[in-house]
Amino acid sequence: MATFAERTPDNVPGRYYVDTTCIDCDQCRVMAPDLFARNDDTGLTFVSRQPVTEDELSLAEEALNACATASIGNDGV
Repeated sequence: MATFAERTPDNVPGRYYVDTTCIDCDQCRVMAPDLFARNDDTGLTFVSRQPVTEDELSLAEEALNACATASIGNDGV
């Protein structure tokens, strides 16, 4: 389960975030490339844009549920 206190600093503010347990598997970036990006220096994914539409929210939730390490959270502020 993702931990808000351990989120990566690249995440944009908002409900969704990726924490430091990310293993750079690319799954979320494939599923929702408009919402997730990779920091090439750290090798970690981050939320580059918060979902706005219902479709984007669905994609974000699908990515969260598919994350092998449960590194995506949706309890941010």
